[in-house]
Amino acid sequence: MRWMLAIFVAWVMQAQAALPPSLQEALAKAQLPADSVAIVLQPLDGNPPRISHNAGKAMNPASVMKLVTTYAALEALTPAYRWTTDLYRNGSLNQGVLDGDLIIKGGGDPALNVAEFWRLLQQLQQQGVRQIKGNLQLDLSMYTPEVSQRPVLDDEPWRAYNANPSALLLNGRHTSFRFAISHATAKPSVQITPEFELAQIHLINNMRVRKGACHDWRSDLQYSVTPQAEGVTVVFSGSLPEQCDVRYLELSVLSDSQYVFFTFKKLWAQLGGQFNGQLLLAPTPDGATLLTSWLSPPLDSVVRDINKWSNNVMARQLMLTIGWEAGVRPVDEAAAALALKQVLHQRGLQFPELALENGAGLSRLERISAEHLAQLLVTAYHRPVMPVLMASLPILGMDGTLKKRLADGASQGMAYLKTGSLDGVSSLAGYVQDQAGKRYVLVMMVNHPQSAAIRQVQDALLKQVIESQ
Repeated sequence: MRWMLAIFVAWVMQAQAALPPSLQEALAKAQLPADSVAIVLQPLDGNPPRISHNAGKAMNPASVMKLVTTYAALEALTPAYRWTTDLYRNGSLNQGVLDGDLIIKGGGDPALNVAEFWRLLQQLQQQGVRQIKGNLQLDLSMYTPEVSQRPVLDDEPWRAYNANPSALLLNGRHTSFRFAISHATAKPSVQITPEFELAQIHLINNMRVRKGACHDWRSDLQYSVTPQAEGVTVVFSGSLPEQCDVRYLELSVLSDSQYVFFTFKKLWAQLGGQFNGQLLLAPTPDGATLLTSWLSPPLDSVVRDINKWSNNVMARQLMLTIGWEAGVRPVDEAAAALALKQVLHQRGLQFPELALENGAGLSRLERISAEHLAQLLVTAYHRPVMPVLMASLPILGMDGTLKKRLADGASQGMAYLKTGSLDGVSSLAGYVQDQAGKRYVLVMMVNHPQSAAIRQVQDALLKQVIESQ
């Protein structure tokens, strides 16, 4: 389209950094008022911004706020930081029998998964524990109780992105339900398989196969979740298009403590251990004996998972860790937000409008300006943590949340950007390199009911910045 090329030409020729008329026209075609959009295109060579529109306006950034949290964490904690999960015994241990409780003390690890938990329990058996006569006690005291009771953002409380943090977060507390069309019989059927499978998640499959393409496979899929005394029942109904290959839906249908308890019982039995106790929630007593510990992957790996795939609960755990390491005991999100802002202040980043609720962008309250987000990215670019932060971002047309954006042509691989979206919010921020090797910081945020329409404008601007000579 002619207006796409005009976007680039206009801002190159513009004497000031105002919004070029051609870009105004593109926004009008997308039915987005200019005052609902903030844009900064800042060269990294020290020159003034090429575009600066509504730069000082405080806006909801959605998941682009993860850039603030992950940068602050890299500065405050270092890329080599690791979380610790400890196992204690509260009782005597003789000939493989623990005459007392096993205690798992959560350390806020955002990346603890089932495979690592299995290895931790294997380490426990290597310490001589084979039978546990007492209970499984979980120490979740690192966070205040309110952290795990925050209201969800929308009307889908069971979706994995709405999961609240926990000092002992296992597998993100989510179950991935796998949907596939089976042709094992004359009439095709929908097979649903939970991964990781737990016996306490009771699945009822009322789905059928319908004709058609798989473009909008969720449109006729419904589910209900009914908690029970010993687990939960999940009912799926509706239909799945016959042209779908494997599809997944991630739900968080168990509490953090239930998920750990049920997983422990399953894995402990698979390892040949004996346990018939109950679940207890209490802090670790002073006289408990440390048996073994598990160290998480380093922070640089965790930051990559957070930004590449926009993982909300991991980002929330990360902000809480900043507060914990600043000395807040127990920590909550308000105290963690203050600690994060202090980290920014120490790097000369004073953002009066910055509003942090959970650090993940999964919020209607969080705010930052495009100008200050660009300033943060410029500062980060000149800091030792830059390679880690940049490597954590989705690569245009290649991976993460940008895998399908401008995947063909010269723009592929030329930008490292974090995306963000909520109902009424669409954002994009990160680093762009043109074909001459010049690098820019780009920030674009839209707060408008039709915010999804900005994608075509974003792609056009990216393409012209990268490919035009």
